[in-house]
Amino acid sequence: MYLADEKRYEKIGYKRCGKSGLMMPRFSLGLWHNFGDTSNYQNMVELCETAFDNGITHFDLANNYGPEPGSAEKNFGRILKEELGFYRDELIISTKAGYEMWEGPYGNWGSRKYLLASLDQSLKRMGLDYVDIFYHHRMDPETPLEETMGALASAVRSGKALYAGLSNYDGETLEKAEGILKELKVPFVINQNRYSIFDRTIERNGLLETAGRLGKGIICFSPLAQGMLTNRYLNGIPEDSRVKTDGRFLGEGAFTEERLSQIRELNDMAQGRGQTLAEMALAWVLHHENVTTVLIGASKSSQILDNIKALEHPDFTEAELKKIDEIAGRVPYFTR
Repeated sequence: MYLADEKRYEKIGYKRCGKSGLMMPRFSLGLWHNFGDTSNYQNMVELCETAFDNGITHFDLANNYGPEPGSAEKNFGRILKEELGFYRDELIISTKAGYEMWEGPYGNWGSRKYLLASLDQSLKRMGLDYVDIFYHHRMDPETPLEETMGALASAVRSGKALYAGLSNYDGETLEKAEGILKELKVPFVINQNRYSIFDRTIERNGLLETAGRLGKGIICFSPLAQGMLTNRYLNGIPEDSRVKTDGRFLGEGAFTEERLSQIRELNDMAQGRGQTLAEMALAWVLHHENVTTVLIGASKSSQILDNIKALEHPDFTEAELKKIDEIAGRVPYFTR
């Protein structure tokens, strides 16, 4: 029987999610990769237990995480049943709907029918009565925002979700959605968006500023730019890297000489701070006042332990921040 580390709450710290009552760990574990049917189940267990033993209480999923879609939720449900279930009230479990999940016109985007049906399916796969956060996964240009936000409100009012969240929204749409949810008296607390030293989209589209002004939390995914901001690619692309084996999210075309030069210069800067490049990149995301927590992914437990070392040196001088901005600004960010 799994027993969690008694000192788990002394390790990484927690931050209030915007102006809500919800406290989030500074790091959260994302199940986007390595929890599908093609992954090793025992390794999944070890990842989750290592995370929780080190104070990571938040486990982030979506209906389509796999492969196959739904398999990450199914596998996490098994882990809850066999290992972590005793600690359910110490866990924040989130899921999302918004991308294609099943065939036909009712398995995608942001309709009320899709979102509520998807949530029911997610709960069934995980063996849960409720999730702590239910997100709309992406903006829908066709469905009225009132309908999508109304579906999130129904999820909360039914008791199937405790809080509502938005993912991949821009600042303007976030503000409109927040107004609707505020009128509906729905506890909307968090935004999930990509953010890293290389990817500054939320700075340009108003999300970072708007979330702070409205008192909403931000959880950032891809803080290492799909692995670019690590020492893995300092000397080119290893044959066993995900770039070679699965180029869907990070392609070889992204690694130009200009990009590799950036990575090496940032790595030198990190070494001067007594950190790895990954540790510095994570610390950089966390230093932003409006960022509540950072999503990390891992294929082995040691990566979780390495990532949380970023908290050992979290501060930056103004000169360091200016230099990071200067290096990052030389090459536009893209992943293909």
